[in-house]
Amino acid sequence: MRKVELNTERLTLRSVLLSDLDEVHALHSSPAVDEYNTLGIPENIKQTRDLLCEWVLSSEKEEGRKLTLAVLNEDKAFIGLIAINTGRAVYQSAEVWFKYHKKFWNKGYATEALKAVIDFGFDQLKLHRIEAGCAVENIRSKKVLEKAGMVQEGRKRKCLPLGDHWSDTLEFGMLTTDRK
Repeated sequence: MRKVELNTERLTLRSVLLSDLDEVHALHSSPAVDEYNTLGIPENIKQTRDLLCEWVLSSEKEEGRKLTLAVLNEDKAFIGLIAINTGRAVYQSAEVWFKYHKKFWNKGYATEALKAVIDFGFDQLKLHRIEAGCAVENIRSKKVLEKAGMVQEGRKRKCLPLGDHWSDTLEFGMLTTDRK
């Protein structure tokens, strides 16, 4: 892909940078944020740095398939991450994911950012389909996906390892023709 900056009424979404390391590490180290995340809490900042380097390198490649964006609020404070990962070009599809610091939950930021990324995916990347999944227990993410216009298409049984159990996931999708 390339360096990207998207702006909404309240947010700036920009390509993640190596200088975001401390903020990304704090986000990934939060037990509340990690509750439905399969990556797990990093053991040290080096693990976060390695992951961040992968995201930065992929975002900088013109043909890169992964674009991870830092989400900044009105005060330009780092509040979370959102990503769009495209698959093989023939499918014209992508998967999105997001995570935010707990103190920024329930403020509409996640929905606002997701709508901007969906618009970017359809308008700039010329995608046909965008999809996402979340653990059935993750009611907040389910609501964000629905508010952004995604449609629940199905449920996968016991496919997500969360702590000491397997969770079902809800599968969401949106086609370019679904947009209003």
